[in-house]
Amino acid sequence: MTYIRRTTRLGARKLFFSEMTDSPTESSAGKRERLVASARILLHQQGVERTTIAEVAKAADVPPGNVYYYFKTKDELVEAAVAANSGDIEHLLGALERYRSPQARLKGFVRAIVKQRDLAARYGCPHGSLCQELGKRDDDLQRSCAELLELPLRWAERQFREMGRRDARELAVGLIAAWQGALLLSNTFRDPDLTLREGRRLERWIDSLV
Repeated sequence: MTYIRRTTRLGARKLFFSEMTDSPTESSAGKRERLVASARILLHQQGVERTTIAEVAKAADVPPGNVYYYFKTKDELVEAAVAANSGDIEHLLGALERYRSPQARLKGFVRAIVKQRDLAARYGCPHGSLCQELGKRDDDLQRSCAELLELPLRWAERQFREMGRRDARELAVGLIAAWQGALLLSNTFRDPDLTLREGRRLERWIDSLV
């Protein structure tokens, strides 16, 4: 049984941060939600250009003709997948508020990334990959996709400011760059332990800033 078929059958998608966020769309069984969930997985595994509406419909167990009732174009479907990814990030960042200190919240973010290292080693980061692919465009999709990295960047900057760091923006950029770089290298070399090692380094780095 393939990863996509298993995910569709269960009515859920195991993607980045999903285990920590418990997002409202996680177990929805509606056709639109199944299409978006399947699109997210296929976009992560294959990229935007290689993924077709027919493939998404098949993975979601939805008749191909029904897709156009929910999404008039492939771009609309991709936009919905991007929005769902943004929702996962927002849920993760909200869940991290349970930690009392910005230092603990930042380290919690790093651990959430490390937890997904096996998936990242196989397919890369779903957010970074989308940004890289759609970043070549100059349209609403490109701007929507930019939020996938802007959201954690703004959040990390707030955490560093709460730590009293006047260089909060630079530190936040460094954290996000390290996150994306680690997942890119992990995918390139098919080495999940690379993300694990970088995560440990980032936690020590965060501790050193207090």
